[in-house]
This record gives sequence, C-alpha cells and structure tokens, in this order.
Amino acid sequence: MTIELGSLGAYLAAAEATATDAVALEKAGYGAVWLAASPSADLLQAERLLDATNRIVVGTSVLNVWQADAQTVADSYHRIAGKHADRLLVGIGAGHRELDAGYASPVTKIASYLDTLAAAGVPADRVLLAALGPKMLRLAADRAAGTLTLQVTPEHTRRARELLGAGKLVVPGHSVVLDTDVERARGTGRAGLRPVLGIANYADNLRRIGYTDQDLTAPFSDRLVDSLVLHGDETAIAAGVRAELAAGANHVGVHAAGADPIGVLRAVARAVRDQRVR
Repeated sequence: MTIELGSLGAYLAAAEATATDAVALEKAGYGAVWLAASPSADLLQAERLLDATNRIVVGTSVLNVWQADAQTVADSYHRIAGKHADRLLVGIGAGHRELDAGYASPVTKIASYLDTLAAAGVPADRVLLAALGPKMLRLAADRAAGTLTLQVTPEHTRRARELLGAGKLVVPGHSVVLDTDVERARGTGRAGLRPVLGIANYADNLRRIGYTDQDLTAPFSDRLVDSLVLHGDETAIAAGVRAELAAGANHVGVHAAGADPIGVLRAVARAVRDQRVR
C-alpha cells in the first residue's frame, strides 16, 4: 500500500533540517518533509525527524545513486521502518553528467540500484524515482511507487500522470517566493534557477514541454520563471499548488526561499487549507 502523503509537502535541505522544523511543519498541516540536496545513505537525517514527530512522512529527494550505496540505504530503511512504519519514503535519482563523476547510462544505473533494494527487501511502493524523461518515467511506472520531479510545470505533471497511470504517485516540487513585488520575486527566482538551468537534464526536459532556447538563456524568460517558481502572496502560491494538483499531482512539495522559510511554509499551508475548504 502506498503511503498517504496528503496534498502538501515541504522541502528542507538535508544538512540543515532540524527536529524543531519538522514539528512545526507537522503542526502546520504538512503531509511530508522532503530532504533535499543528496542526503546520506545512513538516512540519519530522516530518522531524527521521524523520531521527533508523530504523523508526518519523511522522504529523500533525492538520494544520489552514484554517492549513496544501495545496500547501506536498504539497511537504513529497515532500521527506520521498524520504528516508523508507513512514514518513510526513499527517493532516488541518477544525478547529472555535469556534477557526478562516472555518470553513465542513468536508466541502467537506476535499474541496478532498484535490483539491490528489492533483493534487500525494500518494498517497491516505498521507493520513488526522480524521473523527468520518458524512459525514467516508464521505469518509475514499472518498478517504483511513482516519481518525484523538480523544475517542472503542470504540463510535465500532466504528461507524467498519463504515462504512469492512475495508481502511481506523481510528486512535483516548486520553489516559492512569498513576495508581491513581481520583479523582485522574479529576481529571487532567477537567482535560484541560474545554476539549475545550466544542467542538461533539466533544460532538455523543459524543451520537451515547449520551452525554447530563448526561454532557457539567462536571464531566462518571465514565462519560464513564472512557471517554475510560484510567487506572489499566499493566495497566488496556493493557486499554483492547485494547478499542479489539477494536472494530476498527488502531492506538491514546496521549497521556500527567503530568510524565514518555516514562516513562509506556514503561510502557504494556511492558504492551501483555506482554498480547499471554500
């Protein structure tokens, strides 16, 4: 059985996430915390957050398969799942050619990694793949609970849902900037996108869904920034979350920019909750 995530999750950098943050997000109504920036194979960050909370799910978004040993991940999964049944998800990804030494044949590498997890008894419905292109999405449909995606739009979510079918999880993530000054918010968004859009996997995926080289050339088009970074007041950001859900997402992860990310995440959760009950 797939873990119940609710509609809203929060991204926190794995190295910086604290038990206090997780408790605050659980109280705010978040269904999951997603640990970003290549968590370690021992999953200690996830375990600390789960030990401190009662309900919230913790997932990795994502373990880099070139860095995190699969057998260690499997052992860590069993250690934690024994204490926190149905609250841990293992998100894995193939990394990027520009960043990972030895990068080659990502679908083959992920398939081999899944083989190791399965042989060690990690249930497929506790594993998510960071899948952008059709080949990786098909692998997610065949061998995992679904997909985690970043730097995507509702159009990509719609395509992912069509390919994975109704029974799989589709979990897109978005940066959010709580700022009603449009140009300033776009500037914050552009600063966050600049290193990401230099990575071929992300840029190629955006081309597949209709963006052009002009959109993807710095300083990046307004339409691209507006699609990838939800910004404005709480109501506008909640509308962006709703658009992803309407496109077929089960759950949307949000990563708050700014000096008070937990405060931003609380505000977004209130707005999403308010719009849901109207």
